[in-house]
Amino acid sequence: MTGFSAAGLAAATAFAVAHETKWQRDIQAQLEAGNFEPPPDNAILGPTAPRGGPNGLILHHGARIAGWGDTAQVDMTFSVAKSYLSLLAGIAVRDGLITDLDGPVGEGPEFASPHNAGITWRHLLQQTSEWEGTLFGKPEQIDRYRALATEFAGRPGHRKGDPRPLQTPGTYWEYNDVRVNLLSLALLRRFRAPLPEVFHRRILGPLGGSSTWRWEGYSTSEVTIDGRAITSVSGGGHWGGGVFIHAEDQARIGQLMLADGVHDGRRILPEGWVRLSTTPCAIKPDYGLLWWLNPDRVYQANASPESYFAIGAGGNVTWIDPANDLVAVLRWIDMAVLNQWIGLVMAARG
Repeated sequence: MTGFSAAGLAAATAFAVAHETKWQRDIQAQLEAGNFEPPPDNAILGPTAPRGGPNGLILHHGARIAGWGDTAQVDMTFSVAKSYLSLLAGIAVRDGLITDLDGPVGEGPEFASPHNAGITWRHLLQQTSEWEGTLFGKPEQIDRYRALATEFAGRPGHRKGDPRPLQTPGTYWEYNDVRVNLLSLALLRRFRAPLPEVFHRRILGPLGGSSTWRWEGYSTSEVTIDGRAITSVSGGGHWGGGVFIHAEDQARIGQLMLADGVHDGRRILPEGWVRLSTTPCAIKPDYGLLWWLNPDRVYQANASPESYFAIGAGGNVTWIDPANDLVAVLRWIDMAVLNQWIGLVMAARG
């Protein structure tokens, strides 16, 4: 526990337990209640599961210095899955399956229109693609004018899902689950294998991860690759599906990022991928390649500006702090108090 006081960490732990998310334990009911959008756009297409209680852990210099709740509880992670797609994109780059992030994705009918033809891998990874269309039964318009606490409180005169004139790809940032699902499909076409298999074989397995996790898609997202029916997985649980995993495996993934993609002397992610993933988007400085950033402490004021985050709805957080050699995973915390919790951890330093 070098560098942190036991009392300070106990205070942070107690705070996390006491500030559980307001989300229901019944995730299916939470989504059906219109958490993201009203019917019929909220129709669930993938599996869900009831969630467990608040839990989490903190690693310092790679060693566990605090933990609370059942950290082996496998739960949905929602948009944390987006950051895992970013890791898979790094593997595709390392394998030569993606040779230029600024080259057009191209493959598939989804990129056939003049507007969509110019969309690049970087656009999809930075959420600036402005892709137009419907994928697996969900039109991307569902997430137009989507308001996030990290960006704005809302657009006056507009509601989520209202029509919005599309901009040139790369010139407009908008958080959009349909477009992230398109990235997942595009990666599947490059790997020619189910992404969960690739993720376990190339990333989580080498880290010593468990076999209890899973990554799900939709009842509508089965595609044929080389004559084989494969489910294209989703980049979140917005409509069900996504990554179901526990905090201990998530901490392993966070530690890999902190270690610049190297584990036990073995390079897993390509050299420079972590730096590239955490480089600010020119038109959205607190966003990288599907990772939330903290330049000038704009996202979480109590965290170091070097910090970056994988964030999922309902209070699912992986916080990586290179300046203090920290990785923290929080499951089901009230996001309104995340910055306060980070402050308690920082105050626990000796």
